[in-house]
Amino acid sequence: WPHLRDSLRRVLVGLMFAAGLGIPVGVLIGYYRLADAASGVVFQFLRMISPLAWMPIAIIALGVGDYPIYFLIAVASIWPFIINTAHGVSRVDPLWVRVARNLGAGEAAVLYRVIIPAIIPDILTGLRLAIGMARVMLVPDEMLGVSSGIGYFILDTRDRFRYDQLMAAILTIGLIGYLLDGLVKTVQRRY
Repeated sequence: WPHLRDSLRRVLVGLMFAAGLGIPVGVLIGYYRLADAASGVVFQFLRMISPLAWMPIAIIALGVGDYPIYFLIAVASIWPFIINTAHGVSRVDPLWVRVARNLGAGEAAVLYRVIIPAIIPDILTGLRLAIGMARVMLVPDEMLGVSSGIGYFILDTRDRFRYDQLMAAILTIGLIGYLLDGLVKTVQRRY
């Protein structure tokens, strides 16, 4: 249980960083064509770099422990937030925006009263994809010198030849992923 708790905390913190940066960037890119044009090449280039390739840089810059894991999970999970949010914003009916402006709404009101409510399904889709990316990154990230978490537990069970516990850990990863995805799907159905 302590390993599972630490892994879930790391996933949650990494996802919060990814959402906190990715959603505003996605809104900016989706709303302003100039921002999309200016960032397109850079984002596509960065998105194609494997998150695992950032491991040495994360350890050099952030040391050993939770911080590089948060960083690596955020790096892997940010792209679904950016891409899905930008796609959602670009699909918002321009008529809704014109009506809001004709009724006296400023840019902030258009953003918070029209754009954000309209893109919630896209953000939730991004969250589902980001959870999958975070789970894929979690196990190798936790093999980076931490002393807890599911990834650490898998290495530890291998070293102790406890293959029964190893299989239990692998099945637990699948079960937790399934439950997290089901939770987001339940929220998604509401919207």
